[in-house]
Amino acid sequence: MAAAGSFYDQTRAARKILVVDFGFLGDALHLIPALWEIKRHYPEAALHVLSSPLGAEVLRLAPCVDRVWPVEIHPRRRSLREQFAVIRALRREKFDVAFNFSGIDRATIFTGLTGARRRIGHPGGRKHFWNRWLIHHWVEPQDPNITVWERHRRSLAACGFTLQPPRFDLRVDDASAQWAEPLVPRGAVHVSINSANPLKEWPLDHYAEMLRAVWQVEPQLPFIVSAAANDREQDRLRKFLALVNHPRLLTLPGQPGIAQLAAAVQRCRIHVGPDSGVVHLAVALGVPTVSFFREQGGYKCWLPVGPPHRALTVPCVCIDHHSGACEAVGQAACLAKISPAHVAAIVLGRPQNTR
Repeated sequence: MAAAGSFYDQTRAARKILVVDFGFLGDALHLIPALWEIKRHYPEAALHVLSSPLGAEVLRLAPCVDRVWPVEIHPRRRSLREQFAVIRALRREKFDVAFNFSGIDRATIFTGLTGARRRIGHPGGRKHFWNRWLIHHWVEPQDPNITVWERHRRSLAACGFTLQPPRFDLRVDDASAQWAEPLVPRGAVHVSINSANPLKEWPLDHYAEMLRAVWQVEPQLPFIVSAAANDREQDRLRKFLALVNHPRLLTLPGQPGIAQLAAAVQRCRIHVGPDSGVVHLAVALGVPTVSFFREQGGYKCWLPVGPPHRALTVPCVCIDHHSGACEAVGQAACLAKISPAHVAAIVLGRPQNTR
């Protein structure tokens, strides 16, 4: 790998910088502390980010980003014509520097094709002989068990950056804040019942039991539940509403975007949900969280860190065995072992010593 330690000193005069990252909700949120560091070290430069459409929604909440370039990467929706058009537009920008924190194949290829004069990446994908042709400078691999946003920041430190304490500093626009105000009572509990992977989800009846346990102590406490617009998550939402059937359980109308969801979560006193992008949104907004994680390969880097956050983890014996019993039924038996009473106690500020 080409030496990276002097990269910052060699690029201080950069005036246009691109960060290539095709992550979705959680990935984009973990990118933001590194973006603030880049903006601080290149205060005169315009900071652009190439991202997925969902990631672009997130990054528009970060004031340090000057322009977001969304490009569709979903196999069923992307087109070569669109991607080539984006690449041509990026090349016309004549970027001085491009950063790539993931090292995956698609991001590496795009980083090379942008034509940025100086490019640097963190290895994370497959090793190809052409990686060094596309990105000339690579930092040493960082500890895979540290939280993702800190890994990105340490990659910058390896480039010669002097780091300050991490920051997210998301800014929700006034229109989204006004939309959320009448819908979400201040101090409500936000509940996210879904994940993109069904095997990361806590059972619906556990959520219902947890709500009932909380209401026994605080009968007036409102809960707000959110779900994505796809059919599977909306079906689970309908089942959950029918299961609970309580006026203190509220929902967000329509199909709120990321800014509206952020405005809603920001009004809550705590977020409860599975390993998904929404828990990272709550962390970035400074909202305490209770989250559910299977102890699978690489899970530690996604755990919320800090005193306000409680990540409840359980051993997972069937992970990566796609023919296992949990895969067949679409529900993780290990997560069902997390006690609703324990979660209710945390929500109420009365944590117990057992799950």
